[in-house]
Amino acid sequence: MDLLGMKDPISDSQSRVAMLGELFAGIVIKELNDIAPMMSCQTNFFTSFLRFSGYTQTAVERLAGTDVVPPSINSETGVSTKDVVIAPETGVSTRLFKPISVNPEKRLPLLVYFHGGGFSLCSPYCSMYHNYITSLVLAGEIIAVSVDYRLAPENPLPAAYEDSWTALQWAVSHSNGQGSEPWLNDHADFRRVFVAGDSAGGNISHNLAVQAGVDALGGGVKLRGICLIHPYFGRKSEHDVGKVDGNISGGRPEEIPGVDNRWLYVCPTTSGFNDRRMNPAADERLWRLGCDKVLVCVAEKDVLRERGWFYYETLGKSGWNGEAVIMETEGEKHVFHLFEPSSERAVNLMTRIVSFINQEFVEDGSVSGLLLNHY
Repeated sequence: MDLLGMKDPISDSQSRVAMLGELFAGIVIKELNDIAPMMSCQTNFFTSFLRFSGYTQTAVERLAGTDVVPPSINSETGVSTKDVVIAPETGVSTRLFKPISVNPEKRLPLLVYFHGGGFSLCSPYCSMYHNYITSLVLAGEIIAVSVDYRLAPENPLPAAYEDSWTALQWAVSHSNGQGSEPWLNDHADFRRVFVAGDSAGGNISHNLAVQAGVDALGGGVKLRGICLIHPYFGRKSEHDVGKVDGNISGGRPEEIPGVDNRWLYVCPTTSGFNDRRMNPAADERLWRLGCDKVLVCVAEKDVLRERGWFYYETLGKSGWNGEAVIMETEGEKHVFHLFEPSSERAVNLMTRIVSFINQEFVEDGSVSGLLLNHY
């Protein structure tokens, strides 16, 4: 496999993304400026973003990702949004995104998106993710369903996986045109269904794709592809140094050898290093991944970089019969594109994601600051 240096922009699509980045850079909230320094500080991840109170220290106050952008049918952004509760018994809901100007004769790719935040923070409604999905919908001319799953520690895993599967099943239930949501009935192309997410959302996306390959989605729908942006997976071996916890928490002792403390925090019932939800290499079902193609995005200075590469390499050896591509952004850290959406490298990353969704991979194309590898 050859590693290709990416140098020049892909003009038309990239210019459009750049304009969107400038638009939303002014909207990205002060909260991002407040919490971005925390991403690199040597302190416990959860105490940086969560505050515990009460006699038993079980009441949780989140210090980031709690703001709410209201939905709008005729937004000046060019994208209409609405919120839909799909499972009242658990509170699982989604925010739907649709370009305001949609050709009624044209069906658009459907993207089901899962936000990051260590399984404990953020929602589709906070400005960081609302703005990102809005710009993605505009740039790619797609319909998006952004999922609000239950968060740990109040709802430890597997709650987030169960909620996300429920939301994905709900979305594809519209494939016969008789679902409860007109936007999906009228505008979504169920031959082009994609799942994507960043960080913990990337982990969720992978696990749903495996489940879709094993159990199948309803209505005969098959995932066209999944996009994992800086995904959170476990280590290559039980003896690997826990850089994720070490870099953020100052090297606290591991409670279970080979397992990140933060994973144990959100999933106290984990089986350990060989938990297949965090360690794809331990999952004998990996070859059944239920999609045609995979895009893995990593960042050079992200502590999760090696885990993203390991996932890509493990998938390639599994016997899965699909196409996988990995793209590395040089000089950037974890989810940099959410904090600096108008930067050149964030624009380049979105351009590639849009191309992936719209099936426009160009082998001899080039983008500044990205490295491409594929099999």
